[in-house]
Amino acid sequence: MPELRTDPPPDTRGYSHWFVIVVAFFVTALITANITAVKLIDVFGFVMDAGTLIFPITYIFNDVLTEVYGYRRARRVIWLGFFCNLLAVGAISLGQAMPAAPFWEDQEAYEAILGYAPRLLFASFCAYLIGEFTNAFVLAKMKIATGGRFLWTRTIGSTVVGQGLDSAVFVVIAFTGTVPTGALIGIILVNWVFKSSYEAAATPLTYLVVNFLKRRENLDVFDRDTRFNPFLVTK
Repeated sequence: MPELRTDPPPDTRGYSHWFVIVVAFFVTALITANITAVKLIDVFGFVMDAGTLIFPITYIFNDVLTEVYGYRRARRVIWLGFFCNLLAVGAISLGQAMPAAPFWEDQEAYEAILGYAPRLLFASFCAYLIGEFTNAFVLAKMKIATGGRFLWTRTIGSTVVGQGLDSAVFVVIAFTGTVPTGALIGIILVNWVFKSSYEAAATPLTYLVVNFLKRRENLDVFDRDTRFNPFLVTK
């Protein structure tokens, strides 16, 4: 088997169809999670939003992107997901604000299901950016530290840190002042444990996808010289 590339792909290199597929799944999972999050569900006695069932998938694909293609490309995809989600929210809000047809009687249902409270929306965006970038950063650094071995340690380790921050940032911004401190901590812990366990359970699948892509792309990037500023999307 030919030796895998370990340097970040240059900007002039075209994006493969495998990379595009991974990005499409990442963005779709993100937007779907935000839309379905309006419903509260009971999972073994714990109450959480339905979006929690699919949102951890974005971390799995974030792991795949960072592990195979490197932090620089993962950084661009994270911002792409952010702006795609912003577009979806804007379109939904515009549809809500437009006058309803005289014969259409479901405006209240539309607002109840698809309406966004500004505070919750701000909390969601902040948590997404902090959590996803932290996840990619930790994984990239751990990959260098382990010499590319023990993939499971960095997929799970990065998720524990990223999902922990994601859960804490969202809950603190969204519910501080409206929910008792003890309850806030409980919500954070339940979400953190569930999402991290989700990632751990998906580790065998992550291994399959990562190994498949590394062979197909002939690529295994180590971010030794990467600048990790999340705002350097052109670097």
